[in-house]
Amino acid sequence: MKKTYACLLFLLLSNISFPQVSLRAGMGIDLLSIPSLKDYINDSHIAPPDNQLGSFTTAVIFSGEADIKEADNYEIGIELAYLYNSYNFPTSLGPYNLTYGILMPTLTNYYIIEGQGYNFKFGGGVGIRFTNANQSLYVTNPTTYKSVGFGILLRASGNTALSSNVFANITGDIRYDINGTPKNNGVALQNSVANISNVNFNSFSLGLTLGITYIL
Repeated sequence: MKKTYACLLFLLLSNISFPQVSLRAGMGIDLLSIPSLKDYINDSHIAPPDNQLGSFTTAVIFSGEADIKEADNYEIGIELAYLYNSYNFPTSLGPYNLTYGILMPTLTNYYIIEGQGYNFKFGGGVGIRFTNANQSLYVTNPTTYKSVGFGILLRASGNTALSSNVFANITGDIRYDINGTPKNNGVALQNSVANISNVNFNSFSLGLTLGITYIL
């Protein structure tokens, strides 16, 4: 009887079709615009006149993603990305340092075009954004500011086979994130010397990421 049950269970499992899962990890560069932060640093005279921040700066981004194939040409998934950047300037009052990181979980969905040894994905998603900024202003100790927002992602991604299950990946992103105004105990990021405050981290970015995709 036990052998009969075991055989039936084996036959049942062998006829179940499990969805295809793909796992991706990557690192890249974002060309990033945060107008409020740029104005804050330039207008506070933190950045010297000959080294003013431009409209766009670069930031490093790390990302990992898991996708499930729901149909022949459709995938859904979730991505966790982390963007990091820093600014350091010597001033007459002492060194100025600002570092910030944005944690970006995003629900994604894609339209897929597949061929022998390659695939392309086109889509995007939405998600919550968690911003953490640390400012060391002249001789003061670092102060941490935090905010929560949301963001929108548009993406095109290509994978080319390195082996039967491993693919080289290149991904291009367009992001628009409403990261909000980071605060510490209700007080916004501020420069008391220049009387400038309420700096938001709302951003627009173009990104390129290289990585590896593993298909289960």
